[in-house]
Amino acid sequence: MASRGHRRGFKVARRPRERTRTWPLLWAGFGSLPCFITPALAQAGTPQGTSVAAQTALVVGLTIFSGLVAALHLSQRRRWMNEVASQHRELMALRCKLDRYEILLGAEHQVIAAWADQEEEPEIEGDLELAGDRASAQRLLAFGSWLPAEQAQTVEKSLARLRAAGQSFHLTDTSLDGRHLEIEGRPIAGVAVLRIRDISGTRRETARLQDLQAQTLGPLEALRTLLDATPYPAWLRDGDGKLSWVNAAYARAVEAKDQETAVSRGIELIESPAREAIAASRVAGAVWRGRASAVVAGERRMLEIVDTLAGSGSAGIAADVSEIESLQGALERQAHAHARTLDQLSTAVAIFDGSKQLVFHNAAYRQLWALDQAWLDQKPSDSEILDRLRAARLLPEQADFRAWKEDLLAAYQSLDTEEQVWFLPDGRTLRAVMSPNPQGGLTYLFDDATERYRLVSEYNASIRVQSETLDTLKEGVAVFGSDGRLKLCNPAFAQMWALETSDLGDRPHIDRVALLCGPLFSNEADWLALRTAIAGLPDQRLGFERRLVRRDGSVLDCAAAPLPDGATLLTFIDTTASVSVERALTERNQALSDRNQALSDAEKLRNDFVHHVSYELRSPLTNIIGFVQLLDDPAIGPLNAKQREYAGYVMQSSSALLAIINDILDLASIDADAMELSLEDVDIAQTMRAAAEGVQDRLRESSLTLRVSAMEGMGSFVADGKRVRQILFNLLSNAIGFSSPGHTIDLAAARQGNEILFTVKDEGSGIPQGTLEHVFDRFKTYTAGSRHRGVGLGLSIVRSFVELHGGRVEIDSSAGKGTRATCIFPSQGVKLTAREAPQGMETA
Repeated sequence: MASRGHRRGFKVARRPRERTRTWPLLWAGFGSLPCFITPALAQAGTPQGTSVAAQTALVVGLTIFSGLVAALHLSQRRRWMNEVASQHRELMALRCKLDRYEILLGAEHQVIAAWADQEEEPEIEGDLELAGDRASAQRLLAFGSWLPAEQAQTVEKSLARLRAAGQSFHLTDTSLDGRHLEIEGRPIAGVAVLRIRDISGTRRETARLQDLQAQTLGPLEALRTLLDATPYPAWLRDGDGKLSWVNAAYARAVEAKDQETAVSRGIELIESPAREAIAASRVAGAVWRGRASAVVAGERRMLEIVDTLAGSGSAGIAADVSEIESLQGALERQAHAHARTLDQLSTAVAIFDGSKQLVFHNAAYRQLWALDQAWLDQKPSDSEILDRLRAARLLPEQADFRAWKEDLLAAYQSLDTEEQVWFLPDGRTLRAVMSPNPQGGLTYLFDDATERYRLVSEYNASIRVQSETLDTLKEGVAVFGSDGRLKLCNPAFAQMWALETSDLGDRPHIDRVALLCGPLFSNEADWLALRTAIAGLPDQRLGFERRLVRRDGSVLDCAAAPLPDGATLLTFIDTTASVSVERALTERNQALSDRNQALSDAEKLRNDFVHHVSYELRSPLTNIIGFVQLLDDPAIGPLNAKQREYAGYVMQSSSALLAIINDILDLASIDADAMELSLEDVDIAQTMRAAAEGVQDRLRESSLTLRVSAMEGMGSFVADGKRVRQILFNLLSNAIGFSSPGHTIDLAAARQGNEILFTVKDEGSGIPQGTLEHVFDRFKTYTAGSRHRGVGLGLSIVRSFVELHGGRVEIDSSAGKGTRATCIFPSQGVKLTAREAPQGMETA
């Protein structure tokens, strides 16, 4: 066996000993002796002197030599002692290091074998029991004795390559006794070293850690999957505060391509102030909770953020509470609106919380009990308020007030709403409702029922009066309940059907009543209808009316009316006299009907004649107008002034006659339902200007002023533009005819809701009330002392055209105060079917 240091594979480095320079110093000492002897001999000059000098020189030389030798000895000894101390310290350091290595080697179950050369036996240190019981160095190297054959062969080959070529190897095998061993070989400083280490405990620990890892990774992966599925952005940060993981919602929020892009680019969702606050909280080791605004998917949102420490980093999650913020704001606004609404109620409302403190009251509560607002703002308790009201004698008088108050305050622990009636000492009657709040506390509702109790009393008196009134009626009245039984009836009913009081006393059913009334009226169909109206179960209760002709010749009008409480009211009125008069009138009306038919036939014949004659007159008039216009053309030949004047008269008269004929034709078309409107978007202002332009000549001739005004932004409406201009022209012509020189005529338009109003107002003589209702009659004209002359068709055409548009005409006039004519059109035009609507127009 080699020494221990060699056994461990360590080589102790020894410091080379310095060679001393003793002999050169001695020679230097002897060399200095002549320096002292020669001067002494030279000084002596005699044999005696020579002997003394020699002795003196010898003594001096020996003294010097002895001093040099002593000094040299002391110097070398000091150096030797320093060297010995240094080597001792180095030895102690090496021993300490050796002890540490031995501790490290012994800390694990392992064996180390080292070969310095091919022939040398290995140095073996460690736990030989790894090779089995009663193990030795020889058994350790006999791998087949404690390893399976195949694994032992592999180890032997690997060890041979290590010792021959310095080729490292690393194997993991299982010994015959079931131990897991790690066998590693490698060259170290020219020495082949083999290490065998028991890793059974490591394997068990590794398996345990793997199981723990699997148990941890499963929930962790499930948690990450859950976070990816949630709509709330979540993230993890490392120790430097940088993003290390984000979920899918975070990537969507920052509009990143994917989660990895958001992490790699470090895209932040939270703005800097909130991040700085979170970082400060993380440094303090606290959880940060707060709200901060952020841009989420391009929109500014409010986030509820929670960020907490997680290992060396942190984890956070954010929830979008923008809607909650909005709802909270809406709830606060609703609460304020609710409070304002309650302040407007006449019902006194007071809300107490779970600690019986007043948290809300409305103005009616304060006024009902005459309490000071400043005192109520201090949120007194329910008991304090009751004591104060009792002191003011505003509560019902109680023999035991304390017990009454305790019973009242017990409503805080109740689940049901309680209602009481309080009769106050001042004569008021209050309806008090105590309703428990779901969140704890109690709500008081106080209604002043004084008036209601008074009304109930008056109602009962009224019922008695009505009962007396029914008894005095001549009409038979009977009320049947929802079960079909008689509830009440008046004496007239019993007398009308010849019924005894005893027959009606036991509330008979309608079938029994029908049987009793059978001798006077036995029509089963009518009685069945009455029974259905009284005791039937229809989806909708409707009234019932029928005329009954009884066997005695009398006629009764029967009516059944459903009552709100489910009952049915039957009334019977004797109409025998009325029916007789009605029959006489019917016979007379039949004669009048025959006469009206004859008049209708005559009117139709008249309309056909007018239509035919108008068409026959229109063609010659058209020719006359054309020839007159041709005569006025200079190309035909010049006319003198008189001829041109006569031609103008002819033209004017022909045009007037043509206009009359056109009006007659229009009326005939309207009467025959042949008039069709050409609907379009009509510009209101332009139409008014066009109608005004058509009467300028007449305005100048009559010295009148026309004012046209329309509301700003009137726009257009759907109508027949030609007919609207004709309507306005006729109204203006009529106003001109009834106005005197110097008067002013107003043409105005306004939009009122979904209607368009055209108004023509003049300052003429007006229309008497007796004439006003006939102004729309055809062929009737009223001059009323004016210069107006016409055939009486203008206003009739106006009304016909306006009504054809779905509108109406209103005339407001009185004698001597002028006339106002208003045409009202629907702004969306007359309603047409899809087939009748013009091309490009939507059906109104």
